[in-house]
Amino acid sequence: MAITASTRRQFLSLLGLSAVAVSCGTTATGATSGKGQTKTLRYQGWAGQVTLPELAEDLGYLEDVRLKWVGNTISGPQDIQSAATGQIDFGGAFNGAVVKLAANNTPVKAVISYYGSDKYAYNGFYVLRDAPIRSARDLIGRKVGMNTLGAHAEAMLDIYLQRGGLSRAEIDKVEPLVVPPVNTEQSLRQKQIDVAVLGGILRDKALATGGIRPLFTDHQLLGSFSAGTYVMTDRFLEQNPDTARTFVTAVGRAIEWSRSTPREEVIARMTEIVEKRGRNEQTAPLKYWRSYGVAETAGRITGKELQLWIDWLVERGDVRKGQVTLSDLYTNEFNGNRKSPAAAKSGS
Repeated sequence: MAITASTRRQFLSLLGLSAVAVSCGTTATGATSGKGQTKTLRYQGWAGQVTLPELAEDLGYLEDVRLKWVGNTISGPQDIQSAATGQIDFGGAFNGAVVKLAANNTPVKAVISYYGSDKYAYNGFYVLRDAPIRSARDLIGRKVGMNTLGAHAEAMLDIYLQRGGLSRAEIDKVEPLVVPPVNTEQSLRQKQIDVAVLGGILRDKALATGGIRPLFTDHQLLGSFSAGTYVMTDRFLEQNPDTARTFVTAVGRAIEWSRSTPREEVIARMTEIVEKRGRNEQTAPLKYWRSYGVAETAGRITGKELQLWIDWLVERGDVRKGQVTLSDLYTNEFNGNRKSPAAAKSGS
């Protein structure tokens, strides 16, 4: 399926529908008013992967709060839309998607960073080793397979093409396609797509097989940065502040546990989690895990990781200047983990 310029803009419209649903009174049904606070958080997982909340629960950091898995997703924008409309209690996405959601007056807040890019955890744009694609201009008329549109991968592609000197009209001739992550490597090798966006364990597994090479990576483009945040609705946070604090603090602790624990031990723990939950998943790819890539201590949000995408979306014309106020986008109020010395000094 070819993606036209107008199709790329449909994501903003979808988020507008989320805003309408929320404004019409659809809220997280897990939230309870009055004295009681929900102790069950509904969420979507990712096939073959262990999310930070799942790791936090297994480590006992969630205390008396429990997670309730309602299914899997391959799309951050879909995940945060589901959180906004009350189908789940928290969702995570690329920060640009979070900004777009907020731009539509959807009452959500980013509460903690959960993934990012570093020298171990990054998304690469890969081509077959003998492919003639060597530069941004070589992508004109080519197909780029990614997990979802309107999110991290498409943003990185857009930045790469802009830096490569392509005009907007030329950029619109590059065709991003939605391909499930578990099928992306195979689609590239079968030449159904020209470029495959691969990250984490799926990337390292493909590299170990050989026959592909990177065109560029998000780490090469922007360096180390936190790329995505978990969001909760304002109403959920107001009605369940203690539960939210337990959740956010636990996720922050899990981030630091994954940093300080030997990699082999982290992988062993993840493997046990996947085996115990019985979702008919493969555990072999987990051996390639290296990092969640979160830049800040315990996932605390500084604001710069969101401001980057506010500026980018304004430049693209997707968001009006002044439409989004940075201070309204996020909060560290529910993160009980201590700041790093550098963050404490800067007041983040």
